[in-house]
Parts: sequence; C-alpha cells; structure tokens
Amino acid sequence: QVQLVESGGGSVQAGGSLRLSCAASGHTYCRYDMYWYWYRQAPGEEREFVSFIDSDGNTAYAESVKGRFTVSQDNAKNTVYLQMNSLRPEDTAMYYCRVSDSCGMDLWGKGTLVTISS
Repeated sequence: QVQLVESGGGSVQAGGSLRLSCAASGHTYCRYDMYWYWYRQAPGEEREFVSFIDSDGNTAYAESVKGRFTVSQDNAKNTVYLQMNSLRPEDTAMYYCRVSDSCGMDLWGKGTLVTISS
C-alpha cells in the first residue's frame, strides 16, 4: 500500500553536503502518528541508526552525526529530508529510510548510496 523512495545520494568530497529525501506514496492504513527514521549501513558493517523525526517534529540523532546532520519533514508531501553537512569519509554508506505508525506499519526504502572521498 505504501512505498518509500530515497533519493539525493551521490559522491562528494569531504567537507561537502548532501540532502537526502524520503518520499512515501500510496495509501496508508493508519492515517496519523507517523515515525520516520534514517539508518545507514557501510560495507561489512551492521546497519546503524542515524536520525529520527515524528509527525510532531520531535527529533533525535546518533552522536556521530549530531551537529552535522539535520532531519526535517514536509507532512503535506509525506516526505522527510536529511541534510548532511561537513561530511566525512566515515559517513560513506547506504542510507535507508524507514517509516512506522501507531497501527503497526513498518516499511523500509531500498536505500540511496552516499560516498565521501577524502
């Protein structure tokens, strides 16, 4: 019923910026109380939490990205963004969007690749 599509990944030099987008399309069984997450996974590593935002605008960040990344949302567009500044080579990973709601929905996007060169 719902699909998540991430976009905005690419290759940039250390110190640069990228803005990732995660757009949800299709009918949702539960209309409200949506919770959005960003995760990332580097080759050979486990997937790790990056950031969170809910429909009320509450946010959370992993310590490794706090102060550099900013998560935001456009509820009218059912879209969440991750602004990534001061990027470092260790930020290189596949970035995944996840959305859940109070009715039990839990969906993952297919990911967008971010590569940071030094």
